[in-house]
Amino acid sequence: MRTATWVFGLSMILLFTGCASVTVPEAPRELGSLDPQEAWKSVLAQFVDAQGRVDFKGVAADPARLKLYVNWVSRVSPQNHPELFHTDDERLAYYLNSYNALSMYNVIDYGIPTSLSGLKKVQFFFLRKLTIGGESMSLYAYENDIIRKQGEERVHFALNCMSGGCPRLPRTPFFAKGLRAELEKQAFIFFNEARNVEVDASAKQVKISQILEFYTEDFLKKKPTLAAYINQYRKEKVPEDFEVEFIPYDWRINAQPQVEPAKVSGLR
Repeated sequence: MRTATWVFGLSMILLFTGCASVTVPEAPRELGSLDPQEAWKSVLAQFVDAQGRVDFKGVAADPARLKLYVNWVSRVSPQNHPELFHTDDERLAYYLNSYNALSMYNVIDYGIPTSLSGLKKVQFFFLRKLTIGGESMSLYAYENDIIRKQGEERVHFALNCMSGGCPRLPRTPFFAKGLRAELEKQAFIFFNEARNVEVDASAKQVKISQILEFYTEDFLKKKPTLAAYINQYRKEKVPEDFEVEFIPYDWRINAQPQVEPAKVSGLR
């Protein structure tokens, strides 16, 4: 996604389509004095399964807690309320949780598309502006202009845009206490999932998630090669002399499968 052709195409789309601001939801009165961060914690616990898939229809039917947290994010951030965030880990935990919540809210507000591929990708990440600490910005800007600049490459195993190629969405929020250990855990989970790393010994080839192509520079700041970076977390090491290919990113929305209600035959 970093070619001159892609950038030119994006520029033309932005020129002719313009940007749209996503309306900040009001804090639901029925939740009373519920802490917004507790609200986000309960959203994850209720609507995310063990595979990291989201019940988007369930969230859309019961959006109050997500709206409460998104409303809080719209008003509070480390930029406009630095007195509330005393450490780097407190700030980073905020960034991770808010990005994931805003992505979830963006999916709901966008009408729960089945995929973010094609033009939807541009609309979702670039054109739709969300409010964070009083500032309007896109998810792309939030990730690249703020979050990546924290210098922690393992955020790429914690940030979730709600598509199938993303790292697994945890069922609990990120907390400042123990944050770096949790990021290490998420990196370990990511690189030991078959969908993210495939080794073909006969072809002397290793296929890896396209996340490592999107953000190669972040990983090579820590290790000389992508294979060397991956092997920090792999149970079975990948040969570092194998050719590297990238697995095409899965832009389908990572929704829980909907179970059709069982048909009950009438009594005779």
